[in-house]
Amino acid sequence: MQLEKAYWVPVSCLAVIQGASLRAVWNKQLQRVIGTGLGLLVAWSMLLMPLDKWTIPLMMMVLCFVVETAVVRHYAFAAIFITPLTILLAEAATLGHGSAGTLIEARFYDTVLGCLVGLLGAICLHNPRFRQLMGDLMRRLIPARFESISSSQEQ
Repeated sequence: MQLEKAYWVPVSCLAVIQGASLRAVWNKQLQRVIGTGLGLLVAWSMLLMPLDKWTIPLMMMVLCFVVETAVVRHYAFAAIFITPLTILLAEAATLGHGSAGTLIEARFYDTVLGCLVGLLGAICLHNPRFRQLMGDLMRRLIPARFESISSSQEQ
């Protein structure tokens, strides 16, 4: 798909798919997209400031503090601060060498794509009919010599 920062897709997917139910996954996906969108605005404003060797670590410490205190209360609010923190961490070596707009746009699209893939995976995981259908299909693909081993291990 020629994504600029493709590693953000699986990170978003994993963050979303961890819900205990389909409703929890839906809520987390929605909160992640909204929080990331607002967080990208915060990150963009931070990237427009003059950054030096002292302001970057100071901003990272403040962001870490806010994330650690907020994440247990509300994920979307924490994601607003997780986003600029991860951008500072991942892009620290290349800050100022590229367009902040391009970086922000890539992060948003990759996050939305990862959330959609995570939601699709959660629909498959939390749907009993889908699991039964795929389980039956996978059992038919297992060679007969392995069926006796797997049935003895289940007992």
